[in-house]
Amino acid sequence: MATYVIGDLQGCYDALQRLLQHINYQPQQDKLWFCGDLVARGPQSLECLQFVKSLGSSAVTVLGNHDLHLIACYYGVGEVKAQDLLQPVFASPELDDLIHWLCQQPLLHISEDQRYMLVHAGLSPQWSVKQAIEMTQEVQHQLRTAPLLLLQHMYGNKPNSLADITTEQERWRFTINSCTRMRFCRPNGSLQLKEKGHPRNQLKLIPWYEFWRSKLQPELFFGHWASLNGYSPVTNIHALDTGCVWGNTLTAYCIETQQRYSVVGFKPTQYN
Repeated sequence: MATYVIGDLQGCYDALQRLLQHINYQPQQDKLWFCGDLVARGPQSLECLQFVKSLGSSAVTVLGNHDLHLIACYYGVGEVKAQDLLQPVFASPELDDLIHWLCQQPLLHISEDQRYMLVHAGLSPQWSVKQAIEMTQEVQHQLRTAPLLLLQHMYGNKPNSLADITTEQERWRFTINSCTRMRFCRPNGSLQLKEKGHPRNQLKLIPWYEFWRSKLQPELFFGHWASLNGYSPVTNIHALDTGCVWGNTLTAYCIETQQRYSVVGFKPTQYN
């Protein structure tokens, strides 16, 4: 049995199938962990949702910012962006079931032995592991029981620090931003949500994972940050987004063997 952690799909179903063939995926015994952002920008978001949902308990996915935006659009809170290519999802007779299934997925997954954690973007430097678990569980419960109330307060860049939180709605937003949008932080650990580039181009901002060098116990896997191209300098924090939807690769990491596997990703011209 093997456990493979797979980077952002973003609607690249064909690349996913090539990757599964490449790793000789055995559905009866192997486990797949997905870093979130199953949908958007690629042409096969519907197929990605259908496939991951069909895997049942043999797969884990955490929610990414694009997944949450899809849910928000379904509930009339967000606006569908043309570049996200989500029209087939909204036209599908399975739409209600797929959205309900997405709403059951976590922001943060922890393995049964508590040795491994999975998140889409990262963990706030101002959290302990215990705080991360507690605050993500609060958001997950809200999404499962009263999604509209959560989604109505989801968008926005503030508060960017734990100390600035004054309401439960702000606490939800801070948690979602940390887990699904964050890349850089300021030196004091507050979130900076606008910068998307590579760390080598930043003199004042610090990648979120640098704050976790000395305090993270479990190994952590994350996606979201395509410009890292799968590289994190922190030994026990693994970057998995290698820019599949941008014409680069889709990557899987085998937890048991500590090996990486990649296949060429989506080529924009192949669907024109």
